[in-house]
Amino acid sequence: MYVTISLIVITILISVLGFSQKDIISKCQFNAYDIRHSGQWYRFLTYGFFHEGWIHLLINMIVLYSFGEMAEKGYLYYFRSQYVLFYLLLYFGAMIISVIPAFFKHRNDVFYNALGSSGAVSAIVFASILLKPDMKIYLFFIPVGIPCIAFGLGYLVYEFIMSRRGKDHIAHDAHFWGAIFGIVFTLACKPQIFSAFLKMLERISL
Repeated sequence: MYVTISLIVITILISVLGFSQKDIISKCQFNAYDIRHSGQWYRFLTYGFFHEGWIHLLINMIVLYSFGEMAEKGYLYYFRSQYVLFYLLLYFGAMIISVIPAFFKHRNDVFYNALGSSGAVSAIVFASILLKPDMKIYLFFIPVGIPCIAFGLGYLVYEFIMSRRGKDHIAHDAHFWGAIFGIVFTLACKPQIFSAFLKMLERISL
């Protein structure tokens, strides 16, 4: 899973740099107003390498590490020699797509900013669920494994509801659309994955 590890290392290094140099963050964070009015389109990507603090960074990187191995192995199986390209397209494509709704919503709001790789990480999580729907997910505060399908559905419902409320300063819409992109992109690139997904679900129900 060297691609996942490389993404984690690069993100940690850049995020740590941003912790001590706030001027870099201000130039790279997602700001829809600057993107639209100053043509700073690079912000669609650069924002994903910076985080607000250690907790934000560590949570995203732990989740990426936990699910990245499964997603990377699945992409290697289906895409063979091209898996690195498709895996990076999954990650960076989600980084862009997940903030497009925020761009249209806040394109005239000079004060709206966003940081973090959560949208891209959500895509990795849901690509993993699609590739191996029979796995279980273990959370710190729950002693038993949760079926990943149940976790995925609960996650989507929660993020959708919270994105509508928009009161906690968390980019729930990026989480939601990143997850959707992870599913759609994976199936669009390799439709037969859906058949394998259904077969695994049949084995679970037996």
